[in-house]
Amino acid sequence: MFIPSLDTLDNSQVSAYQLDELKKLLVYVSESSPYYKRHFNEAGININSIASFHDFEKIPPTDKSDLQKFQRDFWCVGTDQILDYCSTSGTEGKPVIVPLTAKDLDRLTYNESTSLTCANGSHKDIYQLTTTIDRQFMAGYAYAMGVRAMNAGMVRVGPGLPELQWRMINEIKPTTLIIVPSFLNKLIDYALANNIDFQSSSVTKAVCIGEPIRGAQFELNAIGKRITERWNISLFSTYASTEMGAAFTECEAGKGGHLRPELLIAEILDEDNQPVKPGETGELTITTLGVEAMPLIRFKTGDLCYFDYEPCSCGRNTPRLSPILGRKYQLIKYKGTTCYPPAIFDLLDSEKEILHYQVVVEADEFANDILKVMYCGKPGFDAGLLYKKFKAILRVTPELYEIPEAELVASVYPKSSRKPIKFQDKRK
Repeated sequence: MFIPSLDTLDNSQVSAYQLDELKKLLVYVSESSPYYKRHFNEAGININSIASFHDFEKIPPTDKSDLQKFQRDFWCVGTDQILDYCSTSGTEGKPVIVPLTAKDLDRLTYNESTSLTCANGSHKDIYQLTTTIDRQFMAGYAYAMGVRAMNAGMVRVGPGLPELQWRMINEIKPTTLIIVPSFLNKLIDYALANNIDFQSSSVTKAVCIGEPIRGAQFELNAIGKRITERWNISLFSTYASTEMGAAFTECEAGKGGHLRPELLIAEILDEDNQPVKPGETGELTITTLGVEAMPLIRFKTGDLCYFDYEPCSCGRNTPRLSPILGRKYQLIKYKGTTCYPPAIFDLLDSEKEILHYQVVVEADEFANDILKVMYCGKPGFDAGLLYKKFKAILRVTPELYEIPEAELVASVYPKSSRKPIKFQDKRK
């Protein structure tokens, strides 16, 4: 198993490396980024005075609203140096264009090859890609480049089409699926319905993207359990975003996604933008290292999580990111109870009689949250039991609406989206 040397150093050595890279980054953006020139000046930041990470914390964070409002001001290079234009999904407002230079593409390739290696991958593997590689989707592009850098094989099937997915599995015999967990469950359902002997297939593991497969303490959540109870394969969770051009990926220990310290400086901040204590939950905030076209400094992702700093049994000393516990701006306050969408997803995923679902939050005339769950279930499904489950586990009783399957599928899997839309926030 390949482990980059930086991953095995102690914290002081990694911090020294990152501080040196940070100083270079601050000089670079102060010379090349219109946004950060203005940002530093308005905040009274003298980059030459930043000699430690304590000094670094004086720089005010940025967030997605800044990217949406001042998009091109973040760019540090001209269009003559940009080789590719990726884009965020736009699920939280205006999509953000993320340009990449040749150096950025090399960085993206390195990230994905080391991430897949962390997920027990090697040149002997054949990966079946079940996500799109077009529509300016960075992840699909990154997977393809990373697999090639590993000298491994790839079957680019793309999203959906269970029949084609299984035909490629049977004909080409891939070892690994790169897949959204909910779609992996659909593949199992299809196999069972069509007498496909998936237990004897060539697939031994799945790199799970886009949705969590673990709970707050790294235990398998409902969808992770549902997969492994039916198919004896290894699951590896990943967390990534287009803005950071990097990923936190699990090793075989399954205890959180490992930080790539040569690519990211990561902080967990509280509501006052102060670092939380080790093990406490806060907002993941990242600084990108090695990015040329659109580097980010103290960028708040909106994702709530924590770091586990204990050395991992795999031999890496890097911090491990917990599953995303919620999105900061998706907190639901419903009849005196608060929760985040992932808790609702986990409850619904545990109900095997539900075929599809979508959670919708609206606001009434008094700005109170209204929680709705749109679902379609198997014939004879008793919605009353679902009400009781919500009340017992989450202590909320949302409005339940049974929707025709075709209508709900069209809403959850719109052609314009690169991933399932399991949550709609209509309060904005």
